[in-house]
Amino acid sequence: MTAESFPTDDDPPDEDPYDEDPYDAEPPRRTSLLDVLSVAALVLDTDGRIVFWTPQAEELFGYSADEALGRPAARLIIHPEHLQAVVKLFADVMATGRSWAGAFPIRHKDGGTRLMEFRNMRLLDDLGDVYALGLAADHSLLQRVETDLALCERLINQSPIGLALLDPDLRYLLVNPALERIDGIPAEDHLGRRLRETLPFPDVDTVESALRQVLTTGTPLLDQYHVGRPRSDPEHEHAWSLSFYRLEDPGGRVLGAATSVVDVTERHRAAAEADRARRRLALIAHASTRVGTSLEVEQTAAELAEIASRELADVVAVDVLDSALACRRVREPAGGPELFRALALRAAHPTVALRAADAPGDLASYDGDRLVTLCVHTGRPVLVRHVGERDLRRIARDAEAAALLARSGVHSYLAVPLIAHGEVLGALDLKRTRTPDPFDDDDVVLAGELASRAAVAIDNARWYQSVRNTALTLQRSLLPDHPPRHTGLLVASRYQPAQATSEVGGDWYDVIPLTGDKTALVVGDVMGNGIDAAATMGRLRTATCAYADLDLDPEEVLRHLDKITCDLEHYIVTCLYAVFDPHTRQCRMANAGHMPPALARTGEDPRLLDLPSGAPLGVGGIRFETAAVGLGPGDLLVLYTDGLVETRQHSIDDRLNTLLGFLDAPERPLEQTCDLLLYGLRHPDDHDDVALLVARAL
Repeated sequence: MTAESFPTDDDPPDEDPYDEDPYDAEPPRRTSLLDVLSVAALVLDTDGRIVFWTPQAEELFGYSADEALGRPAARLIIHPEHLQAVVKLFADVMATGRSWAGAFPIRHKDGGTRLMEFRNMRLLDDLGDVYALGLAADHSLLQRVETDLALCERLINQSPIGLALLDPDLRYLLVNPALERIDGIPAEDHLGRRLRETLPFPDVDTVESALRQVLTTGTPLLDQYHVGRPRSDPEHEHAWSLSFYRLEDPGGRVLGAATSVVDVTERHRAAAEADRARRRLALIAHASTRVGTSLEVEQTAAELAEIASRELADVVAVDVLDSALACRRVREPAGGPELFRALALRAAHPTVALRAADAPGDLASYDGDRLVTLCVHTGRPVLVRHVGERDLRRIARDAEAAALLARSGVHSYLAVPLIAHGEVLGALDLKRTRTPDPFDDDDVVLAGELASRAAVAIDNARWYQSVRNTALTLQRSLLPDHPPRHTGLLVASRYQPAQATSEVGGDWYDVIPLTGDKTALVVGDVMGNGIDAAATMGRLRTATCAYADLDLDPEEVLRHLDKITCDLEHYIVTCLYAVFDPHTRQCRMANAGHMPPALARTGEDPRLLDLPSGAPLGVGGIRFETAAVGLGPGDLLVLYTDGLVETRQHSIDDRLNTLLGFLDAPERPLEQTCDLLLYGLRHPDDHDDVALLVARAL
């Protein structure tokens, strides 16, 4: 290697084979790290003279090749005070062949001092000649690059954010430790693999599409929210925020894409829990308005099952102890079996699990080892987070039902007691089949809240039904069971109780055979409620029968009844008493503040009879008058209580006209007439009972 081997400005340029001017070409772009550092190279001979000088050396030292070549390097670029040290270093490198590296101040052409980073080594060419190669770079620039590289490495390796570099084919080039922890895959298992092979997201196609868009457009995508289950924790759902941006070299060439992954699982779970809490509060609020809308035990249970199947369970059953439903004293909890009556059953989707449950209305005995029995015996929730084969045998009533539950996929079970006023009424039975998550402690609290609210409603409903049934039983026992045919008369009757327990018991009717083929027709209404009103009605009915047997005029019967009623504290009674004589075809009647009877005749418009209206029984001191009305063959007489015609939305005159409108065909069968009047005039929710008596003269 000699100085002559390097071209100089005096050498003729080589011919270009394409006959193009190389200076017309676009200058090369600075794309490499060497370009960024602008590393200069210079070669010295054994005398220390410069025999090779690169353009980068000109940039660093300020001397052109013409000014540098052939001159002693030490005297050109070294300050005099450092000259002796440099000569010694040069001699040592040339003599021993050991390289030297370090920072050293040099003298720039402009007279200034620059600190340069040097790498010096000995060269030997094929002729055996020895040279010295010096590589130099600006020390401050090199130090800055080293700092940047170290900082980048620290940022990447110590960052809690997952970072990955991908090539244009979306294959991994680099993965930091944080990403290893996030997706549970070692860094070496990432490298060379495609993105879709490692991402735990179900929407990986969307992620890849977004990345390719970033590679194409260069527009970053930030904070893309994704949810999945990583290999490191497949049992739980995690969430990540992903950002993508394109990587380019200083010349603009696309190197690939960078991905940052931030684990936002805690935020995701907190948001999910907040949303869950909101939905649970909404469910409880909804249950407050939807459960217990009526005083019907079955309907209340059905409302509870509907609410629970929406948010809480896939299969819901409401079972009540038969002894509690009958309002019998419940025995102390023991280990024996319990008799349950199924009230409601509901599933969020079609499932064979319904066939394993007791149908509403059925009675079923469950042994003491069954979980629902354990629930009512202890008065505490029973939770089986993960149901096994042995658990199914304790949930189902028998082996066949257990097999059906297994087929349906029951994997989690919860039974919560229905407790009202300290008494266990039954249990709310919950199963999950399709919902993937098992029941947890929050579900136990929510189910307990729903069960508590429903238990109070069921308790109110069962006592309501008990009192109602008692009142109805008493009242029906006091009403007559008369033959439909009497001398000269054909009669039909109806009694319909009110919907509210407190309003059962006041109305009655009676048909009393008298001497001389006569018949007494009675309709009355005790202005009171419940069992007391029913008992009062029974006393008055008995008294009416006794006075009727004395063959008194209607006004006399009412006068005696008025005296009896005055002795009954707080009771006012309306009554219409009529006596029909088939021989004279006269119907004599007296009214004690009661609704006027209606008369319908063939060929005439139905009308209300205008009778003297006395005061109600119990007022005292008021005279009653008897009026006579002729009843020809086929004439229809209708007696009724105010519950048939009075409503809160209509005037009494309109309702009475409506009643007359239903009597347009007096020849209609009496049973059909009764049904027509009841269903045409009365709404099922009316808050008063009705007594109706229809008679046709023969």
